[in-house]
Amino acid sequence: MRKDWTKRSLVPRPDALETLAELRSRGHRLGLISVCTQDVPDIWHETPLADTLDETVFSCKVGVSKPDPRIYEIASERLGVESAECLFVGDGANDELPGAERVGMTAVQLRAPGEELTPSGEEWRGASIQSLAEVLELA
Repeated sequence: MRKDWTKRSLVPRPDALETLAELRSRGHRLGLISVCTQDVPDIWHETPLADTLDETVFSCKVGVSKPDPRIYEIASERLGVESAECLFVGDGANDELPGAERVGMTAVQLRAPGEELTPSGEEWRGASIQSLAEVLELA
């Protein structure tokens, strides 16, 4: 049941696949940092997102979680770029946006209309976008 729930949960946003494809066509390396249980990496290869990212960093695999600086550093190292070259996009859960900024990444919050934010997401006062497609204007 957990595996089925995880598969149903890992559905890309409507503009995600097109946005990721365009970013890749522009030469950007793409990564994901996820706070998750082992269920996510177990079924990741079955998701539509699996072939769109160059690197994935799952907290359950690396033993650290957002906002620990090491999880962001692992992502930038795996991507082969400096943290200062990274644009981190997230909803703000887990204090992830300030965490990304503390390692030198540029952080942008995804505030999708109609989606609730966590308390730490509500506290974010930095840059924000309403759809993933808006990342194309920032990259």
